[in-house]
Amino acid sequence: MTDYLFEPQPVTSVAIEGESKQFPVRRIFCVGRNYEAHAREMGRDPSREFPFFFTKPADAIIPDGGDVPYPPETENFHYEIELVVAIGKAGFEIPADKAKDHIYGYAVGNDLTRRDLQLEAREKGRPWDWGKAFDDSAVIGPIKPASQIGHPTTGRIWLAVNGEVKQDQDISDLIWDVEEVISILSHTMRIRPGDLIYTGTPAGVGPLKVGDKVTGGVDGVGEHSITIVAPREGV
Repeated sequence: MTDYLFEPQPVTSVAIEGESKQFPVRRIFCVGRNYEAHAREMGRDPSREFPFFFTKPADAIIPDGGDVPYPPETENFHYEIELVVAIGKAGFEIPADKAKDHIYGYAVGNDLTRRDLQLEAREKGRPWDWGKAFDDSAVIGPIKPASQIGHPTTGRIWLAVNGEVKQDQDISDLIWDVEEVISILSHTMRIRPGDLIYTGTPAGVGPLKVGDKVTGGVDGVGEHSITIVAPREGV
């Protein structure tokens, strides 16, 4: 038995709809600018350029219904609704037409972002970590197995703040679809069971403040809700 210097971090997991078992999270990958209208609002070319990825730590996960403390060092804290893919089978250099074989299921996510820090890093040519990979930044609802819902390619994706709809599009508008994203990612590294892929957000991103109630969903996949609360104090 290994004797650790201190107690290891517990395994982060996500609920599975209709199951008592939990989905253990290994890594979180996010696709940047994968809807044309969002690319435009971020001041970028919406053409089908090769996709890029950034990551979040597994313990940034916030489950459906959770409270999200307003994060430190930002004055421009944004929501980003996303379709999330949960990987259930390992693979490397996966052809796009075989990508579905590696999907366990789907969920609704919210890629919370410290926009001011992200844009500052972008303009300086630096990584986005400080704007994206902070505590409590990866909201996710329960995973629905593909064996139950199939593999959605169309359906409304939406987000509302205090009941007012802010984002409203269709997942069919993804520049790079789910199968292509998995294939491209798997040519860079081996994907493994437990990996989550946030596939990108539509247009309409905007700021959040303490007290805001955020809801969102994807047709056929599910919904999520969070509440923005006062900044965390102490450890």
